[in-house]
Amino acid sequence: MKTTISQAAKFVDKTVTIGAWLANKRSSGKIAFLQLRDGTGFMQGVVVKSDVSEETFELAKNMHQETSMYITGTIVEDTRSPFGYEMQVSDIELIHESIDYPITPKEHGTEFLMDHRHLWLRSKKQHAVMKVRNEIIRSTYQFFNESGFVKIDPPILTGSSAEGTTELFHTEYFGEEAYLSQSGQLYLEAAAMAFGKVFSFGPTFRAEKSKTRRHLIEFWMIEPEMAFVDHEESLEIQEQYVSFVVQSVLENCKLELNILDRDLSKLEKIKAPFPRITYDDAVALLIEQGFTDIKWGDDFGAPHETAIAEKFDMPVFITNYPAEIKAFYMKPHPDRSDVVLCADLIAPEGYGEIIGGSQRIDDLKLMKERYEQHNLTGPAYEWYLELQKYGSVPHSGFGLGLERTVAWLSGVDHVRETIPFPRLINRLYP
Repeated sequence: MKTTISQAAKFVDKTVTIGAWLANKRSSGKIAFLQLRDGTGFMQGVVVKSDVSEETFELAKNMHQETSMYITGTIVEDTRSPFGYEMQVSDIELIHESIDYPITPKEHGTEFLMDHRHLWLRSKKQHAVMKVRNEIIRSTYQFFNESGFVKIDPPILTGSSAEGTTELFHTEYFGEEAYLSQSGQLYLEAAAMAFGKVFSFGPTFRAEKSKTRRHLIEFWMIEPEMAFVDHEESLEIQEQYVSFVVQSVLENCKLELNILDRDLSKLEKIKAPFPRITYDDAVALLIEQGFTDIKWGDDFGAPHETAIAEKFDMPVFITNYPAEIKAFYMKPHPDRSDVVLCADLIAPEGYGEIIGGSQRIDDLKLMKERYEQHNLTGPAYEWYLELQKYGSVPHSGFGLGLERTVAWLSGVDHVRETIPFPRLINRLYP
């Protein structure tokens, strides 16, 4: 019977065949230990010379890393293995012999590994990170589907900037200026006026010349928008969503988190509600901690976010940023015109902002004033004004960066390991 490594537990004491690659091996005179992978997981195959044909044992002893095969044997429990099972091999059918595979078990430099990203994905750690990413995606769909959201797909090519920034990729669109989307938010606001609660999950692009461990040129965003939802209600949904995702990863990616040596105790405590701190208090806190150059009205960089996060062992909301440093569509605070109803969610352990969100402006007059202040002229933005003109309601939304969330939950240092094929300032290959 043909099966996969992930299904091995269902076939204890039974003989099965698995299509696999050789990740690594070691052998003595009478036994060979094959580290097998098949895309669903990793498992050891034990080849005992006295139990197989001479041809099979020679093949097992001499095959090279990443050789592909059909391998047959009996599944047995193995309490010494993190996986819990191994195969007592009886036969091997060679599919393709791999010679001189470039990524060996020895240490390799980052640039070498990134140049071979198409092969590096096969390694146990990278495989584990991608499985965590997949679980975040799966649980995201589960959370929003079960919460009554409708998935809406905004366009990737747009005629305007969602946030009025200049960090955009320009292209020519049949004689018109167009941009690769940096956010689907404006389109999601339109969809929320049609469906109530919506979300998108797709790629976004920012031509930001940053080389930090938190930045990618192309990344994926989860962006919910909700009609009849105010800022406070949105914060509650955000913390419920993040808590749900974290607990789903803990439940369904135990093996992968162990492979990554993740400290599970730090994730197990991630449950709503999350602490909150205002921007005003955050500035005061930073000054107390020695950031004497920070002043009210400055945006926070990575060192500031890390310093704030260190005061908490949970994700923390920083609320009510100055209007001048936030996007044009954010609703002013009812008691203070200098700040807006917004929040950034800062992950613990130095992983920085993973969510940015706000209540959106729902007043046509105020939105027109914002247009003038931000010089948003021309037909590209006219349709967005009509959302306030025809039946506007209080509404809120947020965006979660997938790769930063994967980095946090996986415990990896750099977001380049959290996406299958990262796009960085100096990398468009492979």
